[in-house]
Amino acid sequence: MSIAGGYYRAVELAHVAGCDCVQLFTKNNNQWRAKPIVAEDVERFRNALNRLKIKHPIAHDSYLINLAAPDDVLWKRSIDAFVEELRRADLLGIPYVVAHPGAFTSSSEQAGLARIIDALDEIHAQTRGIQSRCLLETTAGQGTNLGWKFEHLAAILDGVRDPERLGVCFDTCHVHAAGYAMRTEKQYRATMAEFDRIVGLKQIKAFHLNDSKRPRGSRVDRHAHIGEGTMGVAPFRHLLNDRRFRRVPMYLETPKGERDGKCLDQINLARLRKLIAKRPATAAKRR
Repeated sequence: MSIAGGYYRAVELAHVAGCDCVQLFTKNNNQWRAKPIVAEDVERFRNALNRLKIKHPIAHDSYLINLAAPDDVLWKRSIDAFVEELRRADLLGIPYVVAHPGAFTSSSEQAGLARIIDALDEIHAQTRGIQSRCLLETTAGQGTNLGWKFEHLAAILDGVRDPERLGVCFDTCHVHAAGYAMRTEKQYRATMAEFDRIVGLKQIKAFHLNDSKRPRGSRVDRHAHIGEGTMGVAPFRHLLNDRRFRRVPMYLETPKGERDGKCLDQINLARLRKLIAKRPATAAKRR
């Protein structure tokens, strides 16, 4: 949600759209510089969360950051910028900052992964005592972006000195574009079993729910409205009814705007909520 007018405005927009949780940027996502967060910003943001009963706020880092960059100047600037992202999230009381792992550009996959590990170790060293943590996002694998293979995420988690300060954000469009099948229940369970074997389902702390404009395996990152892309509704039905993720927050990243005078976020949310199976009252009582 947009923070134009103040961080609390993102919470209000989420409430109007009917969301239960909210994702935002804590600064302009296409600029290095950031306006300082003052006490009033924090108070109004936290009051809005409480007043409107919006839970699980999460932040996304700047798109300029590249922790895999082979260029030393960009790499060090990215480290400094991500340290600032964690500090800003911590001030606002946001527990997680979602980040694409990085792109290796002119180096190699292995060199890029090593660069990310070194960057995260440095970031963690500079943010001792900060509660906010980084969530590595699954990516589509466009260009030289890392994180499209589950093995990339596992290598990072296994390589850093403080793996407990990391987690994963599972993006449905990106996983689909990366080549993992989820259309049938058998395919969905096989993909989740593979993720569990390589990374661990317990590492998933958030989901991004997006259909894909491009076909499975295209490695092109283009989000689509739920049920209007090449994924269809079936993968979302499997995910939303998977009891293992009942307590993991899920965030829309579908295109913004209106259709026939109605907010597109509301349309996408309604489609998703219709996919949730009704549970018998007896089962609810047992829980």
